Amino acid sequence: MSRINDALIVQAILTAPGWARVGISDPTPWMREDAAAELARAIRMQVDAPEQTEAAQRQLTL
Repeated sequence: MSRINDALIVQAILTAPGWARVGISDPTPWMREDAAAELARAIRMQVDAPEQTEAAQRQLTL
């Protein structure tokens, strides 16, 4: 599990589906709840994703 920081959350929100980003401000409560749940899923997926390493930092087998 990776460490959660502001940049990770920002990236997750910006890559979440557009309907969820717009739906969070919808006047109907059920749409706001569905949108919030989708944003939470996007953040969780970003946090649970394996960390990307640069090729130069990968360990070589002996």
